Amino acid sequence: MHTSHEQMTVWGLVNDASLLVQAVMLSLLLASLLSWYLIIQRGLILRRSERLMKDFLRRFRSGGDLAQLYRDGADGVDQDAGLQHIFQAGYHEFAQLKREPGIAGEQVIEGVERSLLVAISEQEERLEKGLPFLATVGSVSPYIGLFGTVWGIMNSFIGLAQVQQATLSTVAPGIAEALIATAIGLFAAIPAVIAYNRFSARVATLSSRYYGFGNELQARLHRKLHASSSPVSVAA
Repeated sequence: MHTSHEQMTVWGLVNDASLLVQAVMLSLLLASLLSWYLIIQRGLILRRSERLMKDFLRRFRSGGDLAQLYRDGADGVDQDAGLQHIFQAGYHEFAQLKREPGIAGEQVIEGVERSLLVAISEQEERLEKGLPFLATVGSVSPYIGLFGTVWGIMNSFIGLAQVQQATLSTVAPGIAEALIATAIGLFAAIPAVIAYNRFSARVATLSSRYYGFGNELQARLHRKLHASSSPVSVAA
């Protein structure tokens, strides 16, 4: 039984909707809540990662000893300090390879490059965590809401076929409750799409800076190797 025109409210329309339409609305609300959780979480993580990156870059470019900078992070690195994790991985590989007897300097740099690429890939994967879900919510939610709307309107017309005279007050509640599903779908999709685009751009910027830092670190380690006449025997 549909809500009467005088009593028509959003909650009343949702309550009177068919079970399938209610299930569609519930799934969209859950998707919206999860996407908002991810939006807040990823926003905080990206902001913290950007701040820690700037702090570490300032220390790295201050001209201090790289070995001391490596030892400073030996006791533990903040999980959001992606750039420092990359530095630790690259310098650790550098120190390990230098201890191997008879290894050429170019082989050391090649080993460092491979280690940096692996570390950068791990940090990119961490930054992109949750973004596929936002993309899915943004692209699928409108269609799920539209499915609920089509189903609700179809049921309304089936009900109209059973009455002798159709009036606006008879048609309106059924169509209104069906359209709520589309509205909820858009409510879930729009923030998810905006957040996905924004976060993707920030992740791409961070990734670019990670690769740039990797090249900068390789250049400094290369100069360090060739600073002495016996690069494979000098301690880092």
